[in-house]
Amino acid sequence: MTNRLQLDRFLPYRLSITSNLVSDRIASAYEVMFGLSIPEWRLVAVIAEVDTITQAEIGERTRMDKVTVSRAAIGLVDRGLLQRAPNAADKRSHLLSLTDAGRELYALVAPKALELERRIFASFAPGELEAFTAMLRRIDAAVLETA
Repeated sequence: MTNRLQLDRFLPYRLSITSNLVSDRIASAYEVMFGLSIPEWRLVAVIAEVDTITQAEIGERTRMDKVTVSRAAIGLVDRGLLQRAPNAADKRSHLLSLTDAGRELYALVAPKALELERRIFASFAPGELEAFTAMLRRIDAAVLETA
């Protein structure tokens, strides 16, 4: 029967499993080395790329829900890694930026993240990784088109 669902062959399931495996591996490394959760690291990385950003914009870029972004932001502000400033363009939101300590943390974490990525994908040829990245972007686009 060809219409029978087999989870291990169901691509959305496989994507989820693989994503969770990679995220769990990275999360444990970031937690041990830097005391950061994955959402916290994502906020630090996104903000480092753009200097200032709203929580809503972070949610759009990372596909994290509002509560996850808010909790991560609060935790990072409490630790002195992020600062909030009024957003003149939208009084209901704040602009987030890294503090000096946040930038120092990013400078320590980013090379470790790249090294971890290299180790995870070391057995793949550069062309395979480029094709895989292109395929992921096509999947993103296809999902957004069908929404």
